[in-house]
Amino acid sequence: MTKELAIVGASGHGKVVADIAEQLGFIVKFYDDAYPNKTYIEHWPIDGSCADLIALNKAGNKRNINAIVAIGNNQIRQQKVELLKQNSFNLITLIHPTAVISQYATIAQGSVVFAGAIINAFANIGVGCIINTSAIIEHDCAIGDFTHICPNTALAGGVIVGSKSWVGIGSQIKQLIVIGDNCMIGAGSTVVKNLPNNVTAFGSPAVPQ
Repeated sequence: MTKELAIVGASGHGKVVADIAEQLGFIVKFYDDAYPNKTYIEHWPIDGSCADLIALNKAGNKRNINAIVAIGNNQIRQQKVELLKQNSFNLITLIHPTAVISQYATIAQGSVVFAGAIINAFANIGVGCIINTSAIIEHDCAIGDFTHICPNTALAGGVIVGSKSWVGIGSQIKQLIVIGDNCMIGAGSTVVKNLPNNVTAFGSPAVPQ
């Protein structure tokens, strides 16, 4: 039976999500709030806005349409995920075939794990997270809801990253470090001390700004 997947967010990030979905056997359909001004992303047509998708789900009392939100902005991704949950969508988790996921790791609904990522034993990935290309999440890490772990990052064992945080490309986080909610870690940073909520930090070692 053919599986369809509604992707909310027709962007560069959305392209990669669509590629993963197709490799996993889904037929993808894009929805974006720029519609109808934007009607295509590469070769994929955009079928409507997020409101159109919700209306489609309600039509004929349909429920449990497969969907994922492919929006890089953590706050907007959270808003869209919560909207879809309120309207009875089936939030899909996508894992690229080349990602390595421990049998003891957990990944919550609506998250996406990109090519080459590694998630080791007893790591816990929250709702609506992005674990980007070749990121390493070591044992016993905990990643909060709607957080983005960028490409080529490395989180050593027992790291905790709060919700809606952003760990920039190529960053490294020392074991057992705790990073709060709504934090932004600059590209190529090394985090060796705990960071509270709502902090932007960068450098090696990373320093709050």
